[in-house]
Amino acid sequence: MKKYLLVFLGLSLFLSNCSKNDDTPVTEALEEVIPEPEIDVTVQNFMWQTMNTYYFWQTDVTDLGDSRFASEEEYISFLESEQDPGKFFDDKLLYSEDRFSFYSDDYKELTQSFAGISKSNGLEFGLSLFADSDDVYGYVRYVIPNSNASTKEIQRGDIFTGVNGTTLNLNNYIDLLFGESDTYTLNMAEISINTITNTDREVTLTKEANLTENPIFISDVLETGGKKIGYLMYNGFTNEFDEQLNDAFGEFKSAGVTDLVLDLRYNPGGSVNSARLLSSMVYGTFTNSVFLKARYNQKLQTEFKDGDLIEYFADTTDNNTPINTLGLSKVYIIATRSSASASELVMNGLEPYIEVIHIGTTTTGKNEFSVTFVDDFENGNVYYPEREDKINPDNQWAIQPLIGRNENANGFSDYTDGLTPDIPLAEDISNLGILGNMNEPLLAKAIAEITGTTAKMDFTVDIPVNLVSSSKMFTKIRDNMFMDIRKPLTLKKEQ
Repeated sequence: MKKYLLVFLGLSLFLSNCSKNDDTPVTEALEEVIPEPEIDVTVQNFMWQTMNTYYFWQTDVTDLGDSRFASEEEYISFLESEQDPGKFFDDKLLYSEDRFSFYSDDYKELTQSFAGISKSNGLEFGLSLFADSDDVYGYVRYVIPNSNASTKEIQRGDIFTGVNGTTLNLNNYIDLLFGESDTYTLNMAEISINTITNTDREVTLTKEANLTENPIFISDVLETGGKKIGYLMYNGFTNEFDEQLNDAFGEFKSAGVTDLVLDLRYNPGGSVNSARLLSSMVYGTFTNSVFLKARYNQKLQTEFKDGDLIEYFADTTDNNTPINTLGLSKVYIIATRSSASASELVMNGLEPYIEVIHIGTTTTGKNEFSVTFVDDFENGNVYYPEREDKINPDNQWAIQPLIGRNENANGFSDYTDGLTPDIPLAEDISNLGILGNMNEPLLAKAIAEITGTTAKMDFTVDIPVNLVSSSKMFTKIRDNMFMDIRKPLTLKKEQ
C-alpha cells in the first residue's frame, strides 16, 4: 500500500555541495508514516522508512520492498517483530553482502566522531594473530598528542599480549579492550630474535571524553638525493581540519616540493569532500575535471540529472580559501589493509589523471559512501547540524547506511577486494621504525623510488602484520566514508 511506503522525488540532496547555486533545493519527499502499534516502534519505523528510500541495496532486501506490506497491520506487525532497534537494523534491513552500514543509539556521539572527537585514551594500535594460534597481540602504531597515553611510558612499536592479566585471543579481545571499562592495564611484551616474549611491565590507560585527534599527524619536507620531498601522514578525512590541510600544502609549495609521499596507512576514511580537496591539493584545481561520479539505488538514480551525480576537483575550500596545489603528475601513496573508503577514493579518483604509486599492502576495499540519518522527517531524515532542534526528541538513534557507490572519471569502482600495491611491502612488527623518519621502512622505500638510488636498507620483513583489527575500527566512525550535507533542505510532502 502506497500509504505505508516512502516516496522520494526530485532528489538533489546528496551531493556534498547539495546545490550548484545559492538556492536551497526544494525536494518532494517521503510520505510520513505514523503507526499506532501496541509497543513503541518509533526507531524501527524511522529505520525502515529511511532504508526503503535511500539504501543502495534496497531492491535486494525483500523486507524493504515497495510492495512488501499489504496493510497497515502487516507493516506494524513487522516493526514489532524485533523490539531491539539494533537487531532490527542488522537482522531485517541489511543486505547479506553489506560489510559497512551501521547504527548508533546516540546521534550526537556519532556526529562528534566525524569531527575527530571521541572518548579515547589516545593509544592507536593494531591487533595481529600469533602464527598457528587464536592468541592475539597488540602493537602500538602511534600515540595521539595531549591524550592519556601521551603521559605514559608507551610508544610506537611497543607490544602487548594481555589486558588486566588475561591473555588476549580472538574470543576476548573485544570485551577486554573495547568493553565498558574506561580503564585497563596492558600487559607488555618484547621482541627478541623475532620472538615475542611476555615481560613484567604494565601500562595503565584511561579513556577520556572529548579527545580531539588532528588527522594531520606529520607534515614535513625531506631533502635527500637532490630532491625536496613532501611527507604527509594523514590519519582521517576530518573536514574540520581542511583548512590546516590546505596550509600544509601551502608550506610544501613554498618550500619548492617536487615530490610527495602521502601516508594513508592507518587512515580508515571519512569525509568525501575532504578527499576531493586533498586530491585537488595533489593534482590541481581543475574544476571541469571529474573527481567522482556517484551511483545510487535504482529508485534514486533516475531522479538525478547527470550533472548532479558528478563531483569535480576543487579550487577553493568550503571557506573559499584558494586551494594550495602542487600540480603533480605522480604521487607516492603508502596504503595498507587499514586504509579504506575515502583513502581509497583519493587513490581511485587520482588514477585517471596522474601516476599513483601504491606502496604497502592491499587496502580494505570500500567503494560505497553513506550519509548520517536521524529522525528529522521534514529534512528527509538527513542529519544537518543546524536542525538539531528539529530532530524527534523521543528518538536519539542514527543510522549510517551505504547509499551509493563512487566511480572515478573512467567509471571504475570495482575494488571491493581492495586496491593492490604496485610495490608490496608489509609493516614489520620487529622493525616498525619511527614515523616520518627517512629510515622508516615504507617511507624509505618511497624515497628510494623517488630518488632512484639503491637503498642500503634491507627491506626483508621478519614478522609481517597478520591484521585482526585495530583501535580505529572500534570508534564510531570506523572505516566510514560519508557524503557531506552542508545545506538544509526544504522538503514538501506529497499531496
